Amino acid sequence: MHLRSQQSHDVFSPLFCLLVMDSLPQSRSSLMPPRLPGLRVAVLLGSTRSEGPPRPAPLGVRVGAFIKRELVSRGHDVVVVDPNESNLPLLRRPHFSYSPGKAPAPLDELAATFKHADAYVMCTPEYNHAPGPALLNMLDHFGSSVFSFKPSAIVSYSSSQWGGTRAAHALRPVLSELGCLPVSAMVHVPKAHEAFVDNSGVPAEDPDRWSSYAGRCISQLEWWGNAARDFKAKANPALASPALLKDPSERNAP
Repeated sequence: MHLRSQQSHDVFSPLFCLLVMDSLPQSRSSLMPPRLPGLRVAVLLGSTRSEGPPRPAPLGVRVGAFIKRELVSRGHDVVVVDPNESNLPLLRRPHFSYSPGKAPAPLDELAATFKHADAYVMCTPEYNHAPGPALLNMLDHFGSSVFSFKPSAIVSYSSSQWGGTRAAHALRPVLSELGCLPVSAMVHVPKAHEAFVDNSGVPAEDPDRWSSYAGRCISQLEWWGNAARDFKAKANPALASPALLKDPSERNAP
């Protein structure tokens, strides 16, 4: 009994524990996923509000600055699309209804931006339990041929405690219909006017925790974005699932 107790004591001696602890970082690092190649990411803001409350407005620019900062820090090429700058009217005629080269220049420019992107981040407020109408209006100007076979991520925010979660879930079927399937992890920002007090993209408190929280969503976007981009280089998905070119009846069953 004494010998067995002595062996147990040796196993858990300070020297042994130090050796085990010294080996842990190496073991953990070997399990860390490799940094994936950078993507071209379009961040779509979802509000045209210029006045509060809450003040100062707009909140979406501040939340978008945070997402952009996180994406850039991970090596991605980011373009932010602000509906205040794109100046799209309320939808009257979508981009796909024009003959090639006949659409208004702002529409063509946005279409080129969206086609060039490998992935998307939708940054939406919550108005009446729904996504921002400015974001939906921008998306509705384009068909699935612009967005298809790429992933998207949803970031929602509000000045209340719920962080726009209802708007985020309402946005999922919209993105699925456009073909840019949303990843499962989402980012919700409650009391956004307190979480981000300026346009620097730096949270007012706990920046490391916010970065870790957003990182889960971004890591999924990175994985799917790289998978989609790499496989499209091998097989054109539009060959088996071509875009609708004439009218919606093309998708009807026989």
